[in-house]
Amino acid sequence: MRLTVLENVPLTFNVYRMTLVGDTRAITRAGQFVQVQVPGFYLRRPISVYDWMPAEKGSVTLVYKALGHGTEAMSHITPGTSLDVLTGLGNGYDIDDIAEAKAAKAPLLLGGGVGVPPLYGLCKRLIAQGKTPTVVLGFNTASEMILQSDFEVLGARTLVSTVDGSVGTKGFVTDAAMLADAFDYVYTCGPEPMLKAVYRLCDARGISGQFSFEERMACGFGACMGCSCQTKYGSKRICKDGPVLVKEEIVW
Repeated sequence: MRLTVLENVPLTFNVYRMTLVGDTRAITRAGQFVQVQVPGFYLRRPISVYDWMPAEKGSVTLVYKALGHGTEAMSHITPGTSLDVLTGLGNGYDIDDIAEAKAAKAPLLLGGGVGVPPLYGLCKRLIAQGKTPTVVLGFNTASEMILQSDFEVLGARTLVSTVDGSVGTKGFVTDAAMLADAFDYVYTCGPEPMLKAVYRLCDARGISGQFSFEERMACGFGACMGCSCQTKYGSKRICKDGPVLVKEEIVW
């Protein structure tokens, strides 16, 4: 699929927001991702979807971190550039078919670092369903903080934690979560140590949730098997069967 870059702007010293326009009908759920073919690089870069407008002439917005040579090159792509992008990849968060998720009235959304962006589209759609989400965003320090105001504009109560205490609660997302009101379901995305801590939080509260995993991906659609992980129900591919797994199937 060819999409055209509408904007590509910095949010922090190494985090960027890119909006592309084109056919985005394949994106159906928050938590899905795309694979961007960066000019000059063989492997595509998997980037989570921040938000989208599904249409033949729609748009998709990505928020990504320039970590390596590929995403660094991606940060220099100029508006008007046409890119080859695989869209609608992964399963995304299920807010309609999982019984516990459907019944939840006050979900808690926890994101760490570049695990924050996919929660925006999710929060937007949960609010549209009449739910009252609380959002907890975790960063190492104030200079890395992104998207807090975006969630606040949606009307979600938004809490922030930083490891060094420069903004919000000092510590991790699970520390800031202690300030949240009663919540009955969890959606989360971030590095594995954070996901493990959120898993323990769910255990302590006796609630379920959906966990979006970060993993190195080559193909992005399940062909290479390079991102497989073990679950209670056998091996699953993070790019195809995930990146979202429900709490009850996770093996730790």
